[in-house]
Amino acid sequence: MDTISILIDWLPYLLSGVVVTMGLVAAGLGIGVLLGLPMALGQVYSKWPVRAAVGIYVWFFRGLPVLVLLFLFYFGLFPALGLDDLPAFVVGATVLGLRGAAYQSQIFRGAIQSISDGQMTAARSLGMSRFTAIKSIILPQSVRIALPGWSNEYPNILTDSAVCYAIGVMELITRTSQIVSQTYITMPIYIACAGVFILLNYAGMRGLYALEKKLAVPGFGGNSGEV
Repeated sequence: MDTISILIDWLPYLLSGVVVTMGLVAAGLGIGVLLGLPMALGQVYSKWPVRAAVGIYVWFFRGLPVLVLLFLFYFGLFPALGLDDLPAFVVGATVLGLRGAAYQSQIFRGAIQSISDGQMTAARSLGMSRFTAIKSIILPQSVRIALPGWSNEYPNILTDSAVCYAIGVMELITRTSQIVSQTYITMPIYIACAGVFILLNYAGMRGLYALEKKLAVPGFGGNSGEV
């Protein structure tokens, strides 16, 4: 059987890993937003104990490689908590999300701080509480401003998801390795895997770029004003 026929036979198995890989990416982005945005608000508007706690969190998760974090959680933290049977996918998604939150919190923090303090002052002078001003005035603008930077997390988490191979998550790299071990064909299989990653990256970034243009803040950062 020639190489092309083997590739065609194994392609459905390889592509089934796309669902797992994109699940890891979705978890990394989703958890990152859910944790990163409150942490950014805490860094900007809270007192020093909260700012210090967020700073330590960011320092820890940005200071360790993804592989080290995966091993710490998979072989250390979760077993210590009695969660020995937790699926590898859940561990991988959790680690990518927690690490993504550290990076995304700083993207959101920068966006929040880019908004003039005068807007908060004006909102308070109109009788708004601080919470209402943040929710109604600051957040809608800062999330839209942060979108271009936040969208860069997509390719970062997509490529980081491949490291989950180390704990046995059945994503693209794991399946590629299994195909290679079964067929003894290396370069064509890895090229096919690389092609899938490139297509996922391209499609995702195109979608996020379209979202950026739709939600762009008119007149901010050189936007043309088309929303």
